[in-house]
Amino acid sequence: MTLVVFDIDGTLVDSQATIVACAREAFAAAGLPPPEPEAVRRIVGLSLPEAMRVLLGRDDPETASRVARFYREAFCARRRRPDHDEPLFPGAREILELLDARGVLLGVATGKAMRGLRSVLERHGLERRFVTLQTADRHPSKPHPSMLLAAMAETGVEPGDTLFVGDTVFDIEMARAAGVLPVGVRWGNHPPEDLASAGAAHLLDRFADLARLVPA
Repeated sequence: MTLVVFDIDGTLVDSQATIVACAREAFAAAGLPPPEPEAVRRIVGLSLPEAMRVLLGRDDPETASRVARFYREAFCARRRRPDHDEPLFPGAREILELLDARGVLLGVATGKAMRGLRSVLERHGLERRFVTLQTADRHPSKPHPSMLLAAMAETGVEPGDTLFVGDTVFDIEMARAAGVLPVGVRWGNHPPEDLASAGAAHLLDRFADLARLVPA
């Protein structure tokens, strides 16, 4: 049995514009200079408290917590807007359907909270596609391997039969720490060369390429 676990933001779902906008709004609401978009992209994948701490650039838990609260408020407000859109990347739905048809177990390990993850999956009609869901509100932040270790424990799949697909250095580091095959994508938040330097075993140009890495 094979298990393929996916990251969400920047891997399956194109949420970059939303994340950047919410982070900048959160800092502005806290009376702080909004971070540059590139700086925001660099922290995607971390849990929200850890991401805000890194963006803040100093050890100030109280301010980081306040900015995180403003981020949640900004995100919830955007999600209620009729024009809100976080589309799947091209080929995402098709590869999930293909792997599922092959009997491959599918999972998610994301920096989102469970509530946010379920909202995204429901919006795209994917809530029944995954057999294991791991989120940052129930685990240490990436790159700690806890989420992948839990996914393997829930499904009974060994590290040698598990792949993790992600778009950030944190994803690759988490996969390596868990002993699973780290697979990067070229269309996400971190540059492909950074993923390669972090130890990605493969870099996907498109989702269809993943089919060749998974036993038929």
